[in-house]
Amino acid sequence: MNRFSTGDRVIYRREKHSTNPGPRAKNIDPAPLGEFYSYEVDKFWAVKAVEPTAVVLITRRGKTHKVNVTDPRLRRANWWERFFYSEKFPPTGIPSAGL
Repeated sequence: MNRFSTGDRVIYRREKHSTNPGPRAKNIDPAPLGEFYSYEVDKFWAVKAVEPTAVVLITRRGKTHKVNVTDPRLRRANWWERFFYSEKFPPTGIPSAGL
């Protein structure tokens, strides 16, 4: 059974690599030679469609990502995250066309 439904606000923790982590970076880990950093950033997305083993997520700018429902980096946003970070999530009206 899938624990997500269309329109749910979710937070996906994405791993990134760069020479300069941003202010939202978490779990910062420098490379052995110190030139690069690996870190994680929370992405505030919404569920566009639900499939048997995956969910299609949509960003604020309309990009879509397909993520397995068992991915430990994917979780539903709790009520205070939906309230305090409401501007970071996509608009509530998620278009269903174009899947």
